[in-house]
Amino acid sequence: MKKIALIGSTGSIGKQVIEVVKRYPDEFEISALVASRNEKTFLEQVEELKPKYSALASKDKQKALDAACLPDADIVFNAAGGFEGLEYSLTALNAGKPLALANKETLVCGGDIVMPYTQRGGLILPVDSEHSAIWQCLHFNNYAPLRRLIITASGGAFRDMPAESLSTVTPQQALAHPTWKMGAKITVDSATLMNKGYEVIEAHMLYGTPYSKIDTVIQPQSIVHSLVEFTDGSTLAQMSYPTMEVPIQLALSYPQRLKEAVTPMDYTKPFSLDFKPLDKNKYPCFKLALACGEQGGIMPCVLNAADEIAVKAFLNGKIAFTDIYRVVDGVVSAFSAQGVKSFEQLRETDAAARLRAQNIIDRL
Repeated sequence: MKKIALIGSTGSIGKQVIEVVKRYPDEFEISALVASRNEKTFLEQVEELKPKYSALASKDKQKALDAACLPDADIVFNAAGGFEGLEYSLTALNAGKPLALANKETLVCGGDIVMPYTQRGGLILPVDSEHSAIWQCLHFNNYAPLRRLIITASGGAFRDMPAESLSTVTPQQALAHPTWKMGAKITVDSATLMNKGYEVIEAHMLYGTPYSKIDTVIQPQSIVHSLVEFTDGSTLAQMSYPTMEVPIQLALSYPQRLKEAVTPMDYTKPFSLDFKPLDKNKYPCFKLALACGEQGGIMPCVLNAADEIAVKAFLNGKIAFTDIYRVVDGVVSAFSAQGVKSFEQLRETDAAARLRAQNIIDRL
């Protein structure tokens, strides 16, 4: 029986983790639950699952953080949203806990202070479908020799819309993702392809791969989740229908695989897989994310903070969809790259970038 400390239980990923755990009652148990603010849903989860430990971060942040280092937790599953997820990851890794990671900010913002834990034996189990796909293609060896990584993207809600039409799209249109069901923030980030830029940064961190060896292509069906090209020219791909329950289950059951998480692919019926080049000029947020990743240091943290504020403003009807890039670019341009030395430095950077983003939005 593997005991799980679940951080971010009321979000989209957290709810799916709970469904996987309920599917395998003899394999998994939720021993700790942490949520940020959704108290009603959180209390319902506590009543149903009856974990030994529970905490609502909005009421007691320290108690919530302690859940990531509980002695009887066999694994910490970090499904927290936003920059605050980084601190949970650092707490878990510092306590020597295996970390199932669904929080992008951990590696996007804090990769420089997180990855050294893996060099000292810390274990990060990737949950993003793209990084889980790469992990599987590498046979769980993050440092297997390869020629390049190919990360796939659906293209988001506006994949087939001309760039000149994007200034008038609505939040409702942006949230109509063609293949995935996700939270609002990540769905908008998929429409701008900022999310894919984050995933390139994460792949660079997780697999020690230079940016020059990480490519991105459009795969409209969202069935091929990523590919690895090896030094002999052969390529491996991981495929499944678009659902997060496959990578969630694998992160929890590693090094074993349990019975199917979802309906397996049906090869008795004809279907096609398309791959299309990514037009970077249509997705300026993607280009900006790559530039910040290559600059390194605090710049991905600046990028992430500004994007979070900009996306929130778009969803609230305060700015246009195309203003998301203008806000984030304006913030990024105001900062200079410097090395990451501590979590406290990143927290200050995050706060400063958010403030500048809000100032730009107020002017718009």
